[in-house]
Amino acid sequence: MPTISVDKEDLWERLGQKYTSEEFDKLCFDFGIELEDDTTEEVEEAIKKGLPAERPQLKIEIPANRYDLLCIEGIARALRVFLGKGGAPQYRLVYPPGGEADLLEVTVAPETQQVRPYFASAILRNIKFTQRSYDSFIDLQDKLHQNICRKRSLVAIGTHDLDTITRPFNYEARPPKDIKFVPLNKDKEYTAKELMTVYESDKHIGKYLHIIRDSPVYPIIYDAERRVLSWPPIINSEHSKITLNTRNVYIDITATDLTKLNIVTNIVSTMFSEYCEEPFTIEPVKIIYPDGKVVLTPDISSRPMKAHASYINSCTGLSLSSTEVKSLLERMSLPTRLSPAATDELLVEVPPTRPDILHECDIMEDAAIAYGYNNLPDTFPATSTVAQPLAVSKLSDIIRHEWAFAGWVEVLPLILCFVLSSGPQCSHEENFEWLNIKDDNETAIKIGNPKTLEFQVVRTSLLPGLLKTIRENRSHALPLRIFETSDVVFKDTTRERQARNVRHAAAVWCNKTAGFEVVHGLLDRAMAMLEIPKIASTDSNAPTGYYIKERPDPTFFPGRAATIYYRPPEGQQHARGPAPGAEIHHPPRRRRDRQAWDPASRSARKVRDQLSLLGARVLARAVQQGDVLVVDERRLRPRVWSQAQGWSVGSAQLFRTIGDGFLF
Repeated sequence: MPTISVDKEDLWERLGQKYTSEEFDKLCFDFGIELEDDTTEEVEEAIKKGLPAERPQLKIEIPANRYDLLCIEGIARALRVFLGKGGAPQYRLVYPPGGEADLLEVTVAPETQQVRPYFASAILRNIKFTQRSYDSFIDLQDKLHQNICRKRSLVAIGTHDLDTITRPFNYEARPPKDIKFVPLNKDKEYTAKELMTVYESDKHIGKYLHIIRDSPVYPIIYDAERRVLSWPPIINSEHSKITLNTRNVYIDITATDLTKLNIVTNIVSTMFSEYCEEPFTIEPVKIIYPDGKVVLTPDISSRPMKAHASYINSCTGLSLSSTEVKSLLERMSLPTRLSPAATDELLVEVPPTRPDILHECDIMEDAAIAYGYNNLPDTFPATSTVAQPLAVSKLSDIIRHEWAFAGWVEVLPLILCFVLSSGPQCSHEENFEWLNIKDDNETAIKIGNPKTLEFQVVRTSLLPGLLKTIRENRSHALPLRIFETSDVVFKDTTRERQARNVRHAAAVWCNKTAGFEVVHGLLDRAMAMLEIPKIASTDSNAPTGYYIKERPDPTFFPGRAATIYYRPPEGQQHARGPAPGAEIHHPPRRRRDRQAWDPASRSARKVRDQLSLLGARVLARAVQQGDVLVVDERRLRPRVWSQAQGWSVGSAQLFRTIGDGFLF
């Protein structure tokens, strides 16, 4: 969650009251934010030592979806309403003296659709800045850029002194060599192409260059005299920069996401509209899109929503009347009216500063905060239950314990895998390419907004993690015996969440010599503990049991793959299980040959890494809801085998098998 610093004395002045650190910490907790630090003691200590010190600051942690609290203006405004020291402000659009015909116009060129297609603007008239309010204005933009704007990749904000530029404006997209202007804090003109080189080493601006670097055209905003206002999302021009003496502020916002564009426009304009000569007023701007569509921005109209006192009471355990709920919501800056149609219904007007309110449950949460979480009644549930492990978890524990008792070491690799980009599609090195599996884009779940480039796909097999563990522990004495029982994830369009978790178990045996009897014995041990007897493949009279049989599979060298067959007892076959003696199949898994094990390098060290894996024995198992699947690799390379669906019935009738490889 973002943390902001606010001037302590400035906040006390806005709240009309001073607080001790303990009192303000409690107030923050009651409101749903957290006081992280008070620098008063550090400042006083520095002053005693004769060192320069800034004014005491309060560092406050804000919920990630409360963009209205990212500046002192928003925090003070919300806390005053929460404390009952004022009502929620009413934001208004104010037209210039000439009415709508006199509104500033911005024409959007068709070429902008190639790079940043959405545009919004707002004007703050007769504003009065102090040094602290000016710093807060700049800091809010930075906080928004780092959070909802996703480091300017989705939305970029520019602010300008309106009195230095000539209306109307044009938002265009031009080739880099055709854009030339004096950027902020520079004294000479550069082309956009030159600026890409100039800012490449700049630690602040350089991190945004990649957003448009590969685009054939760059977005640019001109005034009527063809002077550049801004080069989004990189930098503004020196000509239109705002200062403490600026009285009319023009805000431009470009985006690739329309929803986030509207949120950011509303937050920036409403937070600092309090400094206008007429507080909380904003002058709209007319945006003309290439298709002729005309939009007035910002849209600060409230959103009507309905809430019900009965729903809020059922969630909080309270017995509040609609009038009492109305008072609680108004403390959270949510104007509310009682519905004339139903005594239980409340009509809530969600202000433009609260994009986090999406559902009635969000309104319920605000009512609970206003009431006080510590004041909610403690009640026992109407029914009592005794906790029990899930069948799949119980089965997993049985496997884990038995393998650990057999001298194998459990490992916990990461559940996310690395993705390598090659062309228009992704080649999942660890999860697919290194296993010689072709990605059909119907199997693996890819992370839409990954935190790092190293982890972008959820694994569909435990094999890569175990092999990487072997690789990183090459210096340990052989043999290496490791295993894991954990979930893998697959796409499943038949489910609401479009994905399903499958519990797998895998083990890897790595030694100088390979012995099939090692992994075979581990399989037999697990089956014995589950009371599943081993039978001959030719024994058609055995009522139940399992056996393994060689099978061809492009995943392995010829003769190095096996299939497990399971025969459930009569009368205990699951409704979705195969007939007794049926073969358990699974989509084939393929391993790349040893020469291509690591396509990224042919260095001697990589080759040694590959050779260290030779001789590994693999017993692949898959477990879900209690069924086991096994495959083994007898010699040389570790291999994985998988099978489709089979049923196993032990003494507890715990399992169902859906196979993917697990290494031994």
